[in-house]
Amino acid sequence: MIQLPTVSGKNLLRQKMVFPRDFAGDINLVFIAFQRWHQDQVDTWVPFAEKMASALSTFHYYEFPTVYQMNRLSQTFLNEGMRAGIPDTGTRGRTVTLYMDKRPFRQALAIPDESNIAVILFDRQGQVLWRSSGAYSVEKGEDLQTAVSEIAVNQI
Repeated sequence: MIQLPTVSGKNLLRQKMVFPRDFAGDINLVFIAFQRWHQDQVDTWVPFAEKMASALSTFHYYEFPTVYQMNRLSQTFLNEGMRAGIPDTGTRGRTVTLYMDKRPFRQALAIPDESNIAVILFDRQGQVLWRSSGAYSVEKGEDLQTAVSEIAVNQI
């Protein structure tokens, strides 16, 4: 079993969060971005994730911009820059910046490199249930929908 290591960061509402403890759903989709340009890939998934979240109350999604460790001033500067660019409080609440040594994090989650975003479905305890990478496609969306449906049925 692949498990999310305990990670912490602040969301763009300036709230400290620790995962997997603070996952809000029984089923949690996380977009892990490693590069600034990865936001374009994340954005291709958001409409689909929104639709799933509105259809299934136990499904939540998050964005984890994952950045190398830096000093507090630099972290504040980066977080406030992202915050200024995202006026929606829902998006701010589910965007949690992780400052860390990225290599052990990637290794723990079997993410081979930083060339694309990692799209990972976790249960409330942080166990990996499904995974993909890169921009959204209809095939990936259908695969995710199937996985979520099977998980939801098994939770009843």
